[in-house]
Amino acid sequence: MVDKTRALLPTRQDWTTARPRDLIAGTMVGLVALPLALGFGVSSGLGARAGLITAIVAGLVAGFFGGSRVQVSGPTGAMAVVLVPIATQFGRDGVLVVGILAGAFLVGLGYAGVGRYIHYVPVPVVEGFTLGIAAIIALQQVPSALGVHVVADKAIVLGFDAARAWARSPTLTTPLLTALSIGTILLLARVRAVIPGSLLVVVAVTAANQVLHLGLTTIGHIPAGLPAPRFPTSDWGRLDALLLPAVVVAVLAALESLLSATVADAMSVGDRHDADRELFGQGLANLVVPLFGGIPATAAIARTAVNVRAGAASRLAAVTHALLLLVVVLVASQWVARIPLAALAGVLIATAIQMIRVSSVLALVHATRGDAVVLAVTAAATVFLNLVTAVLIGLVIAGFFALRQTARTARIDEVPLEDGDVLDHADHSAEERRLLDEHIVAYRIDGPLFFAAAHDFLLRLADVGDVRVVILRMSRVTTLDATGASVLADTIKRLEGRGITVMLSAVRPEHVQTLRRLGAYDRLAHERHAFATTPDAITHARLHVARKVHAPQP
Repeated sequence: MVDKTRALLPTRQDWTTARPRDLIAGTMVGLVALPLALGFGVSSGLGARAGLITAIVAGLVAGFFGGSRVQVSGPTGAMAVVLVPIATQFGRDGVLVVGILAGAFLVGLGYAGVGRYIHYVPVPVVEGFTLGIAAIIALQQVPSALGVHVVADKAIVLGFDAARAWARSPTLTTPLLTALSIGTILLLARVRAVIPGSLLVVVAVTAANQVLHLGLTTIGHIPAGLPAPRFPTSDWGRLDALLLPAVVVAVLAALESLLSATVADAMSVGDRHDADRELFGQGLANLVVPLFGGIPATAAIARTAVNVRAGAASRLAAVTHALLLLVVVLVASQWVARIPLAALAGVLIATAIQMIRVSSVLALVHATRGDAVVLAVTAAATVFLNLVTAVLIGLVIAGFFALRQTARTARIDEVPLEDGDVLDHADHSAEERRLLDEHIVAYRIDGPLFFAAAHDFLLRLADVGDVRVVILRMSRVTTLDATGASVLADTIKRLEGRGITVMLSAVRPEHVQTLRRLGAYDRLAHERHAFATTPDAITHARLHVARKVHAPQP
């Protein structure tokens, strides 16, 4: 336990790569993060200030303790999507309790060493998940983009209700400004502007609203400075109802943070994150953030990518980003309060559009039918159900297609006697014919013998014709599970019951114990009918057939 804790804590080496350019990169990320933090705070239901607090506190804590040198943490669209129903049902304090519980779960996951399992999530699940989140983020912004006020639990219902409400009394000012904001951000994203396009749009729309008196709804009052830490106490009595939402938040935070760290590794030369430290750092961040009134946080792929592209080389960049946002809260909160919601809606819809990698989606759609199905189902489940359920459904469907594909690679063939089974015969085909004439057949099993392929195996062997000995060549069995071993035992029993002797050859050592435990060896006519090599099995099979031929008939 002590060694594990020491491995999860920061070291002096974490800061040896710090360079002056980290200050520049952190400033750039802070400018990008400001409108996103405000927007995602509003989207979560806890307000713009909660988003800013989250970006500051999570940026500092996860920056110090996380497992990546260049990762940037804060509020994200995916997390905001999850928090909306929690805030609606349990209120502000319920969200804060969920954040603390999720933080504790993440710390536990870090200690348990589960970070490495993120690599088992298939790409179609990740892309479908991202596509669904992008759709939800865009749908959640429809009321602000149209200048109407509606409330709904589901994002898709919210979007349609907002469109109907606007259609009953349409106005053009707010939707036109939102559309102009989206177009400007997407256009500026194609050029390397010194100031991020999202910040430019927010400043321009805010100024226009003030000068031209457009009457756009603004964020509203934001108190200056950070609030004093406060431990939420009002919702712990509903702990049983909050546990499941906390697990959902923790799973999402783990998934998004580790995926972001993987992306950062791909963008950075020589940088490799520590998955368990990343979970530990995100857990600590989520334990601290709720004490200041912030929402659950996770690593942010978009901000991390900006950080890397800006030249970040150490944790100093993430810390600088958080400190810049702290300065904004301390000295510029009165100006932040005047930002129109339409501008933030434009920023978030543009962000959702940029989340969709069209080339990746098209590649998966055209790759295989299974990949296309997994992508579509995961995306739809994300929009119509919830994020964690969508990932689980995607994993199940991806697993089904993977098992089906793997099962198709398993073959039970009557093949030439070679591939490591050294025989003193030059003509293997002639040898095969002689064996068949002697009523002996040798089958080689290629690939995995597990539950998805086992029953096909049984059907193949149950149809053997006029033979007296079946040799099962096991050297190329790559996987053998309990179902495969049980079906093999049942197959041996059926063949032996028909008077056909079964022999096994070249069973891998790691499979012997499984076959013994599941009764395959017990089904053989004799324990010595398991041989180290196929030639030994053939020699014994010929003696066995000869004894049967010369045995006195009853």
